[in-house]
Amino acid sequence: MKLWALIAVPLGLLGVFTAALAWQQPWREYPGQDNIAIPPDFQEKTEWAFARLMYPPYPGAIHGRGPRGFRGAGDWRNGRSSWTTDYTAADRHVAVALRRLTRIHVRSVEQPVNLDDGDDVFNYPWLYAVEVGHWQLTDSQVKQMRDFLDRGGFFMCDDFHGTEEWDVFLQTMQRVFPDREIVDIPDKDAIFHTIYDLDGRYQVPGAQYLRSGVTYEYDGYNPRWRGIYDDKGRLVVAICHNMDLGDAWEYADDPRYDEKFAALAFRIVSNYVVYSMSH
Repeated sequence: MKLWALIAVPLGLLGVFTAALAWQQPWREYPGQDNIAIPPDFQEKTEWAFARLMYPPYPGAIHGRGPRGFRGAGDWRNGRSSWTTDYTAADRHVAVALRRLTRIHVRSVEQPVNLDDGDDVFNYPWLYAVEVGHWQLTDSQVKQMRDFLDRGGFFMCDDFHGTEEWDVFLQTMQRVFPDREIVDIPDKDAIFHTIYDLDGRYQVPGAQYLRSGVTYEYDGYNPRWRGIYDDKGRLVVAICHNMDLGDAWEYADDPRYDEKFAALAFRIVSNYVVYSMSH
């Protein structure tokens, strides 16, 4: 662990995200897949919160099926949609881990972020989305996402598998960045060494592993660590394909889930968050 990074993190916050707290959307909780108890200190004012992207689900069939269960039903703005997968358990477990592993002042509850809520997204330097093989941003949301990233934001996405979900993800991501290439992140990149050295990465499976013993889903046999860089060489989009860090965070305290998977998942998110605040 590099202690200089832990000390420098609070000083590395980007100026674009210094809006007054009064301008942030109030905290709210939506019905999701795995809601857990609200921590007693959830109203504490902190310097960082786990910002989870709310988004409209992809309307078409994927893997020969329609929208996945309740995740594609109803109004996505009211929860119970693909964006709420692993919510709120994964988010709050990450908050606990970051409080232990870094010196970032982390809020104990997540913040759902809707790109349609004016400039609210600019209050959060780090934005996470799950199940992006099932998303489809609107034109206005694409524009807001691009603006967020161009102004210094960082986007991490996770929990999508195989070629079909990759193609759905790409349909939206290429609208956000039609001018930038998605590339494999090299092992020497700072994001893999900001706190932990993560050269020996491996596939982190979802909860289906508990039933099947198989780490991959569909034809997503190999984990891919991909990203998009800006003109200055800063990674602005980190793409975790063919893995499910969200499930690893959620099931970290389940004795059936292998510790090595949860341990790597927490090290990855620690590096990614610190990178987003210091680069």
